[in-house]
Amino acid sequence: MIQLDIFSDPICPWCYIGKAYLDRALEANPDHPFQIRWLPFMLNPDMPAAGMDRRAYLEGKFGGQDGAVQAYLPVEDNAAKAGLTLHLDRIEKTPNTIDAHRLIHWAGIEGCQTPIVSALFRAYFVEGRDIGDAEVLADVADSYGMDASLVLRLLASDEDRREIVERDAAARGMGVNSVPTFIVAGQHAVPGAQPPELWNRVIEELRTGADPKE
Repeated sequence: MIQLDIFSDPICPWCYIGKAYLDRALEANPDHPFQIRWLPFMLNPDMPAAGMDRRAYLEGKFGGQDGAVQAYLPVEDNAAKAGLTLHLDRIEKTPNTIDAHRLIHWAGIEGCQTPIVSALFRAYFVEGRDIGDAEVLADVADSYGMDASLVLRLLASDEDRREIVERDAAARGMGVNSVPTFIVAGQHAVPGAQPPELWNRVIEELRTGADPKE
């Protein structure tokens, strides 16, 4: 197996799109060699713990309503190409994602990391749920066989909070400055939401022993 590390944030639309493109390639290549691990990168590490109003966040980030609309046009176009239906109008809040990243970390320990990541993307971008809320995270965890009551107790503590912050800092220290960023075999960086065709080529190169290009 070949390690495929994915730096991602569950409120990043390009991460959701990038996962959908990768999933398409993996479905077309069921004998792919990847062992996938999801690693934390917080788009907004200084976000207030309670999050903030989605419209205010977007308008502040993109310089007003028109800027926010223009920034999301390619998101909606690429989401459609990836086979995703986003309901951005349902999102009321941009959350702090450290607790979502803690859940993803615990899901990795329990062997259900990718399904939990998928569920978080759906909860946020399709259902408009607040994935900074402990009850929402526990419900997501429960849907994939994790112990919801244990997740709630852990979220109420500081368990693994420092580890997430340190991993986020380590990612930035190694040059990751946007997500998604994919690291193949610990050495080849593939930045951005790449189409299935690229992943098909990477998988073929790995099968034949070629050195996959960045």
